[in-house]
Amino acid sequence: MKPLNQYIDHTLLKATATILDIKNLCNEAKKHEFYSVCVNSCYVSLAKEYLNNSSIKICSVIGFPLGAMSTLSKVKEAKQALNDGADEIDMVINIGFLKSKDFDSVWKDIEAVKNIMPNNILKVILETCYLNELEIIKASELAIQSGADYIKTSTGFGTEGATLNDIKLMKSVINNGNTKIKASGGIRDLKTAMEYINLGVNRLGTSSGIAIITGNSSNSNY
Repeated sequence: MKPLNQYIDHTLLKATATILDIKNLCNEAKKHEFYSVCVNSCYVSLAKEYLNNSSIKICSVIGFPLGAMSTLSKVKEAKQALNDGADEIDMVINIGFLKSKDFDSVWKDIEAVKNIMPNNILKVILETCYLNELEIIKASELAIQSGADYIKTSTGFGTEGATLNDIKLMKSVINNGNTKIKASGGIRDLKTAMEYINLGVNRLGTSSGIAIITGNSSNSNY
């Protein structure tokens, strides 16, 4: 198993995050050698500046947190984030299209973003708290079909974050394929983090990374 800190996307996505907050996030990531920082797209260039000459990746969320903007908007946001220095993109699916059973629109939305970033990691956020089990399975299938490198549980801004059952459903779809899983939302302590890792999760999205690796409790919402 890789070191625990290398599972963590050190995350700050709240609307009130300031420039100083993002600088602190990057400094924390360097100190604790997290795999990446995960920020809103407006802060990618700032993170790039602060993480220059480090091995820490920059992850930008796209279409966040609702996933309900147009495909063209998601593509343009993703292009800008990549131009600003993002290494990875975490995009939210169009949940309404999925629940309408307009599956063609769901996969075309994902595929349009993946097509502009063939050499970068794309994580597709399903927002599982709004989906029943069949919808989680279908969303996972559509994301994988559309080229997702990871399927991700949650934004952290819905009614609930990741659950162990969500991960089991997502794993059942992947089977022995190459797609990986990122769990996010509500992962605030070492015990919870290890439960997901032991299930086979490859990445953890959390603003409680320091608490997780030091064993201190955290009250973070993400």
